[in-house]
Amino acid sequence: MSYVAPVKEMLFTLNTLAGLEEIASLPGNEEASPDLVEAILEEAGKFAAEVLAPINASGDRQGNTWADGVVRTAEGFKEAYAAFCETGWNGMPAATEFGGQGLPVTVSTAVLEMWKSANMSFSLCQMLTLGAVEAIAHHGSDALKQTYLPAMVSGKWTGTMNLTEPQAGSDLAAVRTRAEPRGDGSYAITGTKIFITWGEHDMAENIVHLVLARLPDAPPGVKGISLFVAPKYLVNADGSLGARNDLVCASIEHKMGIHASATAVMSFGDQGGATGYLVGEPHRGLEYMFTMMNHARLNVGLEGVAIAERAYQHALAYARERVQGRIVGDSAGTPQPILHHPDVRRMLMDMKSRTEASRALAYYVAGCMDRAKRHPEADARLYNQRRLELLTPVVKGWCTETAQGVTWNGVQVHGGMGFIEETGAAQHMRDARITTIYEGTTAIQANDLIGRKTAKEGGRSMRQLLADMAETASLLRHSGTPVLAELADCLGSGIAALDEATEWVINNFERQPQAAFAGSVPFLKLTGTVVAGWLMARAAQAAVTAQAQQDDGYYTAKIVTATYFAQHVLPEANTYRDAIVNGADSILALEAELF
Repeated sequence: MSYVAPVKEMLFTLNTLAGLEEIASLPGNEEASPDLVEAILEEAGKFAAEVLAPINASGDRQGNTWADGVVRTAEGFKEAYAAFCETGWNGMPAATEFGGQGLPVTVSTAVLEMWKSANMSFSLCQMLTLGAVEAIAHHGSDALKQTYLPAMVSGKWTGTMNLTEPQAGSDLAAVRTRAEPRGDGSYAITGTKIFITWGEHDMAENIVHLVLARLPDAPPGVKGISLFVAPKYLVNADGSLGARNDLVCASIEHKMGIHASATAVMSFGDQGGATGYLVGEPHRGLEYMFTMMNHARLNVGLEGVAIAERAYQHALAYARERVQGRIVGDSAGTPQPILHHPDVRRMLMDMKSRTEASRALAYYVAGCMDRAKRHPEADARLYNQRRLELLTPVVKGWCTETAQGVTWNGVQVHGGMGFIEETGAAQHMRDARITTIYEGTTAIQANDLIGRKTAKEGGRSMRQLLADMAETASLLRHSGTPVLAELADCLGSGIAALDEATEWVINNFERQPQAAFAGSVPFLKLTGTVVAGWLMARAAQAAVTAQAQQDDGYYTAKIVTATYFAQHVLPEANTYRDAIVNGADSILALEAELF
């Protein structure tokens, strides 16, 4: 099944919900004209469809091979990566001072969705590289920037993020990797890191590892972690590659999905110590790494959007072709594709609406990031920064959780053929599964949302969001358009549920912490559902206006899709609210031995 980038849908979402016109007017973004953005998306769509999508299934089947520390990628990946870098796509989101194109995050978000839809395994290499670029650019010395960033932005070298250890997963306070000063400005790094995405491969000349490690005088816990650059090959003063560093890929994991992305076990210092260079100040490594992780969390949320889109396209194509059974209510009994069966339509509408809603959320938050960075007014920057911080865990958690249901339905639409690997539907479900786990599980995102982002700031950001959504609901209710008034009623019910749950969390977070955290994931899902419902209602409002001018069916479909979301998905808000407010006791009641 081929992939077709939904350029029209992306442009509508960028313009209507992300605020592309305003973003393009911000200082430094003036070149992001509507014509340029559309041209970029069209060209990216072609590359995704013609170069990346064709090697997605074969990469899944072949995976990577490991032998004596050397990893060889699946057939076609080296060639695709070379073309990716030669055409400038690798560095597109990066700053111009290091060779990137410096486009707004909002624009690059749409392009990144295409890479992730076409070939999620391939896209991870760029994602980790650009995350490492962000960390070095924000916190590294001028020497580190000059040495590493141009080659990483161009794609000549790639980057990784080395956090996890066998005993230190979500609890990074347990990191044991050591960094001993050598007296010449470098450090000897020893330790083992696991789950390192694209930690070893044959697509680039060098791999630049960002490594969390402890100095000899480090205090215990997360406050004693520092960040280091440790390249696969040391770099000479003239920028050429020098000796092989003392680090090796000890093995690669055999995974459920993303088979074409090598997930490495990295061993540092088997011969006395891998050479590393301190990034920024000692003991501030976790703080610096969060520069990477916040971008990565938004990008993993975007993976949820992307894999849902791919699964929807795959299921829709099958439903248009597969003829099976008679259609209920069709007295003629003429054989027709299964797309005409009511329950298949239900599944496809559910997939379509949830995918569009998750895209709306991801693009909206990308717009907040651009405005927080570049808006000339301080109040506007602060407003958008708070909204960005509030919704980052929601994008990561809700969009990836949504992808689980969408890809599951994608298999179900295929029936028995969905269970057969050759049809490809199962790959989307397997690839999607990791997205709720890496870069912080859904529970970690949810704990962040109810804790730092809601209760600990007294609900200020959430209440502002609730007020903004209520204002939209009021406008729609008094719009004089029946379909928008109906959406307003559904949205109003969701807002009320989120408001009640928010107040409960704020009032009980300190008093009953276990009860509050027992409802953290439902609270994240509640937030995502209501905010997405708000954005879908705004999209419908824009579609009603545009429909009066012209409509090739797109705006009609947008209104129907928003209505489906309001009628079938937004009511889930009440269930989540009940679980949060009334459901903690049954979660916590059993003694441990009774499980």
